[in-house]
Amino acid sequence: MIAGARLAGALVRERAGSPLLFVHGVGSTAAIWDHQLQAFGRDRLCAAIELRGNGAQKPDPDPTSITREGYADDVIAIADALGAERFTLIGCSLGGVVAFELWRRVPQRVCAMLLLGTFARYPDGEKYAEQVCAQAREAGDMRTFGERRAAQLGLPQARLSETVEQYACKSVDCFLAATNATWTGDYRDLLTSIDVPVLVARGEHDPVSTAALCGEIATAIRGARSATVPAAGHVANADNPAAFNEMLRAFLTSQLFKELCK
Repeated sequence: MIAGARLAGALVRERAGSPLLFVHGVGSTAAIWDHQLQAFGRDRLCAAIELRGNGAQKPDPDPTSITREGYADDVIAIADALGAERFTLIGCSLGGVVAFELWRRVPQRVCAMLLLGTFARYPDGEKYAEQVCAQAREAGDMRTFGERRAAQLGLPQARLSETVEQYACKSVDCFLAATNATWTGDYRDLLTSIDVPVLVARGEHDPVSTAALCGEIATAIRGARSATVPAAGHVANADNPAAFNEMLRAFLTSQLFKELCK
């Protein structure tokens, strides 16, 4: 297995409710979900997945294996290892893209989704990916690139240092592959087929996943709800964990969720 996971406490499969699988974004590591693991791990089986080539798992894989399909394989492998036949997927940015890929491949395993700061199709995604890759190459190393990129994400000042460290643990080659995987997918035709509870959320100050991009998802998925995390940027669950956790808890205790994700 070339992915890993951060688990919430002891592995107790008898915990009540649907297991929660958290998937990070292209510039992050699974550590962005530590506040959520602490808050929800007492009651549910929770795992924050470290996607392949993310830097936290060494050695790095072959960059050609870093694809949206490969990321879905990572989630499935961790779910299988945890005995989670069905699960709720909480994905931030790239994590939301992975949620769509999972729905395309194994919809029977996904009982609900919280899609944070993500998109079904990023405008001019190929061009955007080329620009980000060019910036990473020009920076020469991931720490320098991370310092420049972190300043563009609308995150609180207190989170700049940890964000730079998460970029810095990645290799340039793996990041380039991850960037192409993140920004070039198109799942718009898939949205109308999603028939599980979905909450589409974004940080109030997120400059990447705009209100229009989140609205496109929420409008196309029947019954999907929208929410905004105040005082937060692109990685809203880490920028304002208290507000995000309150929102997630309300989603998990909603009547529709309780009916479909027992």
